[in-house]
Amino acid sequence: MKTAFFCAAALGVAATAWAQQSTTVQEIEKYRQALGEGNPAELWEARGEALWKEKRGPKNASLEQCDLGLGPGVVKGAYTVLPRYFKDSDKVEGLESRLVTCMVTLQGFTPEQAKKDPFGGPGKKVPMDALVAYITSESRGMPMRVSLEHPKEKEAYQLGRKMFFFRGGPHDFACATCHGADNLRIRLQELPNLTKKEAVQRAYTTWPAYRVSQGEVRSFQWRLNDCFRQQRFPELEFVSPASIALTMYLAKNSNGGTFDAPSIKR
Repeated sequence: MKTAFFCAAALGVAATAWAQQSTTVQEIEKYRQALGEGNPAELWEARGEALWKEKRGPKNASLEQCDLGLGPGVVKGAYTVLPRYFKDSDKVEGLESRLVTCMVTLQGFTPEQAKKDPFGGPGKKVPMDALVAYITSESRGMPMRVSLEHPKEKEAYQLGRKMFFFRGGPHDFACATCHGADNLRIRLQELPNLTKKEAVQRAYTTWPAYRVSQGEVRSFQWRLNDCFRQQRFPELEFVSPASIALTMYLAKNSNGGTFDAPSIKR
């Protein structure tokens, strides 16, 4: 009888906790929707469009002839096919990597100059955040359609998959530790199960995002870096093959999902 009583009590506590958790999730979603009607990311988008057209660098040139995968200067829908293989660089590139390539070849910056200050912060606005916000906004409402036709695209995808499930570091963590099971949460924040199609579609397609708690637009590359930091892994080098491979794995798995970013997150 005592065992039955304690089991029933435990189930009651679990049910109450689940109900409270569900209510919290619903309230957070309402909060996001309310803020989304006036997303501050629009300020980054406007600044990014101006930077795309501005003549900069030693060559005094704009980025308007940059090929993001759909032809020189085509921004509309470009993010939905990235990462992808580019013949001119003979490598798979994501958005930031491709922007670095174009800054070097079109504007005359050195690779070091182009990669400097990839992420902004309080009182520090950087070109890369704004360019990413603008370019990604031009794919809003379009389905993801990342290809694996080229052998190097397939290679990047497989490397990204290995990275996602690789366990290491002082806590023996992997990406899959937090994003490989259902109903996980940290600090009231849902941890989507990125091994499931619908979840990865919903998660990947809402980055970059304006973080209300930080007052900044954060890119997907920033999100990966922050995850590595929290796992106590070595810093993920900006636009490195590893960062592009992990992006390729998640981007390809999100195919068919509708891109809806820059979004807004708490």
